[in-house]
Amino acid sequence: MICPGMDDFAAALPRVGALAGLDLGTKTIGVAVSDTLRGIATPLRTIRREKFSLDLADLMKTVAERQIAGFVLGLPVNMDGSEGPRAQSTRAFARNLEKLTPLPITFWDERLSTVAAERAMLEADLSRKRRAELVDHVAAGFILQGALDRLAHLGRAHG
Repeated sequence: MICPGMDDFAAALPRVGALAGLDLGTKTIGVAVSDTLRGIATPLRTIRREKFSLDLADLMKTVAERQIAGFVLGLPVNMDGSEGPRAQSTRAFARNLEKLTPLPITFWDERLSTVAAERAMLEADLSRKRRAELVDHVAAGFILQGALDRLAHLGRAHG
């Protein structure tokens, strides 16, 4: 089920359970996961994209292993707030994912998540090669953490 807003997403989630954050690129999918109480996002891995069915099979292994309760997909919105082809591709991925899982799916504005990930890795003094290996799932971690922080805020506002 695709949830258009965080309120809808929060309502569709069970009380506890890990979430998966995805940074969808043309060649890779960065994957991050949260703890079951949804406080901390942890970058997990990068999936090299092949065919949707293979990508999804790989992703669903993580879902089963980590007992994922919902998905947060980074939505690549342009700096002016408009949505371009990459955002449309992300929405198409969500529609395809929705057909194959009952788990709730939402979007999180991923503007500057890759920049933040790069900056954090530069501060950690990682080599260019290592940064290239990690950037997608570190960016997924930033995306997921933003959504977790928003969910926590909603919980305080409604709790």
